[in-house]
Amino acid sequence: MQSSPRKLLNQILVVGIADALLLVVLVYFAFIDRSDNAVHVLGPIHGLGFIALVLLTANGALQRLWGWWFPALVVVTGGPIGSIAGDLILRPKVRETA
Repeated sequence: MQSSPRKLLNQILVVGIADALLLVVLVYFAFIDRSDNAVHVLGPIHGLGFIALVLLTANGALQRLWGWWFPALVVVTGGPIGSIAGDLILRPKVRETA
């Protein structure tokens, strides 16, 4: 199913921001509050966000909306940082073609 680059980038940005905020909370509970229970709940949720970001960016690469560098960036940076950075790189190019 072909989707527009802008719509897919919007989805990636929303998931990336949500996962980044979740990561901040996860790091807080892991290192400052040291709550194992919170980490056991938030960790898998962050993992699902990471998988969603990889799948969304890979979907765009399969549709040839951008290169495979975008999913690779998401994987290397652990998710939200790479997805937001990739969005910042691609969004001006999407505006030019629209």
